[in-house]
Order: sequence, then C-alpha cells, then structure tokens
Amino acid sequence: MSNFLESLYSQATFNLKPSPIREMLHLIRRPGMISFAGGMPDPEIFPVEQFKEAAGILDREGKDVLQYGTTEGYLPLKEFLAEWTAPKMGRKLATDEILITTGSTQIVDLLSWVLIDKGDWVICEEPTFLGATLTMRNHGASFLTVPCDENGMKVDMIPEMVEKARKEGKKVKFIYTIVNFHNPLGCDLSLERRKKLIEIAEKYNLLILEDDPYGYVRFDGEEIPSIFSMDTSGRVVFACSFSKILAPGTRVAWCAGNKEVIRKMTVFKQGVDVCTSVVAQAMVYEYCRLGHLDSFLPKIIDHYRKKRDAMEEAFRKYLPQGEVKWLTPRGGFFYWLETPKVKAKDLFERAVEKKVAFVLGEPFFPNGGGEHNFRMCFTFASKEQTEEGISRLGEALRELL
Repeated sequence: MSNFLESLYSQATFNLKPSPIREMLHLIRRPGMISFAGGMPDPEIFPVEQFKEAAGILDREGKDVLQYGTTEGYLPLKEFLAEWTAPKMGRKLATDEILITTGSTQIVDLLSWVLIDKGDWVICEEPTFLGATLTMRNHGASFLTVPCDENGMKVDMIPEMVEKARKEGKKVKFIYTIVNFHNPLGCDLSLERRKKLIEIAEKYNLLILEDDPYGYVRFDGEEIPSIFSMDTSGRVVFACSFSKILAPGTRVAWCAGNKEVIRKMTVFKQGVDVCTSVVAQAMVYEYCRLGHLDSFLPKIIDHYRKKRDAMEEAFRKYLPQGEVKWLTPRGGFFYWLETPKVKAKDLFERAVEKKVAFVLGEPFFPNGGGEHNFRMCFTFASKEQTEEGISRLGEALRELL
C-alpha cells in the first residue's frame, strides 16, 4: 500500500514538515506534566459569560448568520475593526482593505499563495515563529534570516543580503516580521528600525508582512507605531487575531493591506474554505458591539502581567544565576532563554523526566541553529504550577551543569 501511495503523493508532501509543538502534545498531556510549551491563553480568563451574551445575535439574525457568508468577511465585524484599529493603523481603514480569516496562520497561507513561487526567498528574523515559516516553506519558500537583539531585527543587515541574493539570481519577495513581543524572542522592533524597514522595502521593492498577534497585550512601556501606519505606498500587510484578546477557539483573525493584495488573497480564500465561520464572526462582532472587548481587555492584560512577573520571579529564585540568559518581555506570551553551557535538547530530556516541558529553540531557526535556546510560555500555567515547574527546571539544569 505504501508504494502505491508514494506514486500518487505530490512533491510538496515529500517536503512536508509537521509543527514540532503540535507533535509534542501527546507528551505534555501526560499526568502530572507541567507544560510551558504551547503558546496557549489561560482558559481561566476566557470571557465565557460575556461570549454567551454575544450568542444572543442568533436570536436576531440567526437565519442570516447560519447561511453562507461572503469570503471577504462579515461586514459588521469589518466595519467595527475599521474603527477600532484606527489608532494602531494610523487611519480608519476602508472595508475592502480588510479580510477576515480563519486564524492568523491563514493570512500567511493566503499571502504565500499570492506572492511565493517555488524557489522564492523570504526575509525573516532569526529565530522566528515556526508556524509561519512552515507555511511559507510548504509554498516553496527559502529564507534569508536576520539576527536580532533586544531591539528586534537588525534591519541594517537587510540591504546587503538582498543585493547579494539578487546577484545570485534569487527572487526575494517579502519581509516577515513579528513586531511586538516577538514569538519566540519577546522583544519589540524599535521605532527607528520600523522606519528603516519601510525605507528598505521601498528601495528594494519588497512587501512587508507585519505580524502583530500580541500587540494589544502590552504590560509595560509606550505603544510603538505600527509599520502599517508609516506606509505610504501600500506595501505592508498587517496581521492580527482575536486569539489572544478574546479566545483562540473563535478562529477569527484579520489582515489589512493594499486593496489589490487583499482582493487577490480573497480570491485564493474562495478556494480554500469559501468563508470564515459566519457564526463565529457574528458572535465576535456582537461581543465587540456590546463593549466587552474594550472592557475585558484590561483584565486580560493585568492577568497576564501577573503571570509574567511570577515566572520572572521564579527564574531568579530557582535557575542558577549566570548560567541562563533571558530578556524580560514587555507583553505577549513568551520568554526566550539561552543556556550557553547546556544544550536545550539535553535539558529537555532531563526536564521531562521531572515532568516539566518547554519548546526547543531549534525549530524556530529556519536555516539551523538554536541548540542552546528554548521558549517558555508564561500564560497557561497557574502561579503554583509556574513556581513548581521552574523549580524542577532549575534542578534539571543544575544536574547537567
């Protein structure tokens, strides 16, 4: 049977790579396991009662909501987003500049359909979100990776990379960047570098995919203007989601961009899933219309700020100081740690024996690297679990040292 199937598989199937995080779910679900692996919101903060209230839209509009919807998205939700996002976008968007998608990964997928041919190149941070690069790679992309520091991607390195790549006959199509509370690094892309990135994109005729799933979950510091708000030539596609500010189970996200690009993404979406669940879109809209998004978001931010602080405190209490490096994130979901003397894979194996799990750093490097890095999510575990889990991690690290 396997030989028969191999004769039918597409070339893409032979190059297919699964998500390491999804593949390890069976491991982290073992009884007694404390997991800092998946980037999951805390279900304890989900606005269940408010979302139940939003379901009342079915009483008024159920016959419409239960029907097929437009691929572009549920118009009342798009109109709400046009108003609500105006401060971040720098202006009120037109509804045909917005596309509602089934999760933010679909934004990456649709834009890849629009821009990527097999053998094309994408510029991204090193490391970067593995879900996005997996999707792009499945479309045939390769990657030019740019190192980062506490101020995000070192954008000054991009021109030389692009020029070298083009001399070698490579087609570089766009820049992918996670601008706020980077996944996995936790850093922000500085204002100066955002401005520089726009200049580079214009000079080298590149598009920018500005991925900002965590931007509304800021704990500290002033908000940095979006790259989209600085764009005067329509070369930025901005991506965001309700997963972190409401709940991931809604599977409702949105992107904003040049009308022509949004239209082409919409046509590809017609063939992917016809439309995002109208029921989900309508309930999300009603939740927002009732004022719950604005009233509940500060509670989410405060809840996660306390969780970040608890993990930071546990790091300082239980990890061998001087042997572990990390940056304190000003928002978002993640810490990124480095153990210069210990390989993360060895630490993971020892930690799992003690029933604590994290995500290895290597999958976040599309061109290899990260052997001494790992990602820790601080939002899901309880304060007590965080205390115990970091204590176990500290024991594992000391044993290896």
